[in-house]
Amino acid sequence: MKENAKVQGSARKKKTILSEIWSARYLYLLLLPFLAWLIVFHYVPMGDIVMAFKDYKARLGIFGSPWVGLKHFERIFVTPDAIESIKNTLSISAGRIIWEFPLPIVLAIMITEMPGTKVKKVYQTIFTFPHFLSWIVVSSIMTSLFSSTGVVNTAIAGFGMEKIQFLGNPKFFRVMLYVTENWKEVGWGAIIYMAAIAGIDPTLYEAASIDGATRLRQIWHITLSCLKPTIAIMFILKIGGIMNAGFDQIFNMRNAVVKASSQILDTYVYDITFLATPNYGFSTAVGLFKAVINFILLTIANQTVGLLTGTKMFSFRREKVKQEKPVKAKAE
Repeated sequence: MKENAKVQGSARKKKTILSEIWSARYLYLLLLPFLAWLIVFHYVPMGDIVMAFKDYKARLGIFGSPWVGLKHFERIFVTPDAIESIKNTLSISAGRIIWEFPLPIVLAIMITEMPGTKVKKVYQTIFTFPHFLSWIVVSSIMTSLFSSTGVVNTAIAGFGMEKIQFLGNPKFFRVMLYVTENWKEVGWGAIIYMAAIAGIDPTLYEAASIDGATRLRQIWHITLSCLKPTIAIMFILKIGGIMNAGFDQIFNMRNAVVKASSQILDTYVYDITFLATPNYGFSTAVGLFKAVINFILLTIANQTVGLLTGTKMFSFRREKVKQEKPVKAKAE
């Protein structure tokens, strides 16, 4: 009897799921092109990961090439250039977390605190517009402004001072990476936080003002408190992408003088694949190594932030929801 009840229960669940899918069939049809794109361009190419464990030969194909095991992964930790690129990737990404992650939060609060809707829209447009410029355009602008013959250095020389190598000095180059990234992406990143702020209950601010709280205290105790879940999720995503230090930006802004300090894993893979005798097995191994490290960091950050703030992106086990037992009313 119990087995029959279980079978009937599972059958009912299947029917309800299928009925829900059928009722939302048009939404699923809209989702099909995205799913097709995801499968074709993201999941199907994952089969080529096997190259990381093979000595790939084009004439033999992927599956016909000889198996070498972890040889390419061992090479990562004995190649000086690969080790240096790992160090640069970690240091640049750490700097991005320090100098780039907080700014969209600050900008979102500043814009939402401005009086007048039109002013907010104007500033939001101004700060968001650079996001739509490609890094090729941005790097050309930076070169025109900050190169040794650029506008800024020409003005500095006009005042009788020594020119500053903004793009030719490794120390200044790192600073320029953070400055240009903030200029380009801070407005776009602030949109998420502005949307979260828009969802805060206005009565909280009204109650706080009645109690005598200043605007700064309202921002600290209400705005930032309500933004904690959003900040936690964005921080987890930032940590999960720490091995992606910004290929587009660095590839377009780097030069031979700062190559040693700006060589990250992505540019290293590009160089060994397209600017030297290609070794596709080793390149694939580097990419797989980077993806695995990102996944490990994402998992650690998710668990750590979950313990500290109670907000997680995902959980490996089903969270049990505590249900309060109904209180029986005593008969008088």
